[in-house]
Amino acid sequence: MPCVPSPFRAWCFGPLFIGVLLLTGVPAQAQDSFSIEEILGAPFPSDMTAAPTGDRVAWVQNKEGVRSLWTAAGPSYQARRVVAAEGDDGQRMGEVTFTPDGRQIVYVRGGAPNRNGVHANPRSRPDPAERAVWSVSIQGGVPQKIGAGHAPTVAPSGSHLAFLRNGQVWAVPLPLADTTNPARLFTIRGDAEDLRWSPSGDRLAFVSDRGDHGFVGVYDLDTNRLRYLSASVDHDSNPVWSPDGNRIAFLRVPHEEDPDYSPDRTALPWSIHVANLDTGESRTIWTADAGLGSAFQSIRAENQLFWGAGDRIVFPWEKTGWLHLYSVPADGGRATPLTAGPFEVQFVTMAPDRESLIYASNQNDPHRRHLWRVSVGEGSPTPVTQGSGIEWAPVVTAASQDIAFLASGARTPAHPEVRPDGAERQRLAADAGTQTVPQSELVTPDPVTFSATDGKTIHGQLFRPPDLGPDEQRPAVVFFHGGPRRQMLLGFHYRGYYHNAYSLNQYLANQGYIVLAVNYRGGIGYGLEFREALEYGPRGASEFKDALGAGLYLRQRSDVDPDRIGLWGGSYGGYLTALGLARASDLFAAGVDLHGVHDWTAIRDDIARHYPPSEKEAARQRAFESSPMSDVEDWESPVLLIHGDDDRNVPFSETVDLVQALRTHDVPHETLVFPDEVHGFLLHENWLRAYRSAASFFDRTLRDDK
Repeated sequence: MPCVPSPFRAWCFGPLFIGVLLLTGVPAQAQDSFSIEEILGAPFPSDMTAAPTGDRVAWVQNKEGVRSLWTAAGPSYQARRVVAAEGDDGQRMGEVTFTPDGRQIVYVRGGAPNRNGVHANPRSRPDPAERAVWSVSIQGGVPQKIGAGHAPTVAPSGSHLAFLRNGQVWAVPLPLADTTNPARLFTIRGDAEDLRWSPSGDRLAFVSDRGDHGFVGVYDLDTNRLRYLSASVDHDSNPVWSPDGNRIAFLRVPHEEDPDYSPDRTALPWSIHVANLDTGESRTIWTADAGLGSAFQSIRAENQLFWGAGDRIVFPWEKTGWLHLYSVPADGGRATPLTAGPFEVQFVTMAPDRESLIYASNQNDPHRRHLWRVSVGEGSPTPVTQGSGIEWAPVVTAASQDIAFLASGARTPAHPEVRPDGAERQRLAADAGTQTVPQSELVTPDPVTFSATDGKTIHGQLFRPPDLGPDEQRPAVVFFHGGPRRQMLLGFHYRGYYHNAYSLNQYLANQGYIVLAVNYRGGIGYGLEFREALEYGPRGASEFKDALGAGLYLRQRSDVDPDRIGLWGGSYGGYLTALGLARASDLFAAGVDLHGVHDWTAIRDDIARHYPPSEKEAARQRAFESSPMSDVEDWESPVLLIHGDDDRNVPFSETVDLVQALRTHDVPHETLVFPDEVHGFLLHENWLRAYRSAASFFDRTLRDDK
């Protein structure tokens, strides 16, 4: 492999030496206090849900690639596994729901197909993979396959289970029988989404997505009648039933063709509509103001609208430049703010009595998430959780109104907890005694701020090695998250992808690196204008100013060796990693790029399609100049490129084309390719291989004791 000399790097290596180091992993000089296998060994929970009756919850757990379904019931909330996959098989598990009696759990195994209709098969097994709906008793036993599909939802009456298959609605009568086969419930144009049963279970609301517009429809099982509500040229979505089942509220977002990656600070205002099913009348009950908040921004929730007590509709709105909750009478009127301040609301659920909502936000704690409760009629939130941890994904049990949720900390991986009404929170133990993470050896990152090269204040988390001595300089690594609509936190993350990334940052700190995780512009947590950054991505790569500022911040620190600063990230973070190496090899000595974007004009051949004809060529040129490929002739620092060739987010060709350019310019590079693997690696063993290779690569390119 070619080697390019640099004033910052006196090393040079050949292919044989690289191969030996990849096999041996960390150099002998590095003394492991814990391994990558240990730090990635903790179970990661997701898909927390509550039964519609009693005090039972269920969730999915992924431990070292083995997905399993767990349940616990009050008052003891003793966790119990009800079904598990056979090994690290690379098949997702999720979309968990209960039957109305709480005795069966319905879930989905397998992931979405790619553009060619092929489901992920990272094990490269001869038989094709699938995505299917399954059911299992809360007592465990043999699960029953219902049929290919996803998005299952059970009628409150318990009469039917509906789900989606190939954009159409299918259903099966309940209770399930051994000979029961699903049948298409009705046929529509477009792709069906957002299945919502009426309270009585005799009607099913849904969305028909038709590309440049969408309708809310209602199917009546008794009359076999299908109708659409107030059809328009806009995008209608997120139907929610009134408690009496006579009305449906839904969102309407005007169709608007904007240039790709333009900051959505304003738009044609969106609105909320209510349709009366008895009269067929539909009316607008509320419309967003022009200006801030006129572009709809979603929350993490099952639905974007909630029909609360007192006949009030609760919804998210960015009127103040921060994502908050508001409510409005179902008959129309002024919106009442339920939350307010310089923070953002996320992970929202409504209590079964419809009197209040539980949500997660970064109120008073910008780099964490805590749970709050607020009434649907007035804005006086009260804290549900506090402290130095992170809490998210709340659900409320039907009988006792207990709050179950997921939680983590700076040294504590994600896990399920419950707070019984009026009592202290308690952990829902799962796989007790198998925790592999050496919590006492982890570090607590510090929140830091630094200036981007244009003066904008950027936030991050700094991980310091536990054995860092005074007057000592260490190599440093900058980490960029993907998205970019993400935010790294002061603890293990609520998304599995970044839960793993936080783990690697902890491992690198333990190995002697100073690590800076950067929350660059375009991310969440800091308001609308920060998220909707000007000239970001293909419109000018303004985030590079933050990346460069991070490197300069580290270089001026007295505990950082200024000649040994690396950077790493995945997806959009891979884009910034490659951009940093291409534009600033004199600052960044090495990088690890996981499935990054390298040429905006290649990843989106029609990237300028919404520009006026006179501006199209200039827009494409600006997109290319915002790409790492445009500066590859200045790239000198070595890079490790990691990519799965069934990536459905960033085409594998992005890495193929970059490698060709790196070869042409004699840039040192290595590759690690995972056949049939997707963007967020499905196989645990691939996460291990990727992170082992990344750590080994940094040891060979940044450490001064090799």
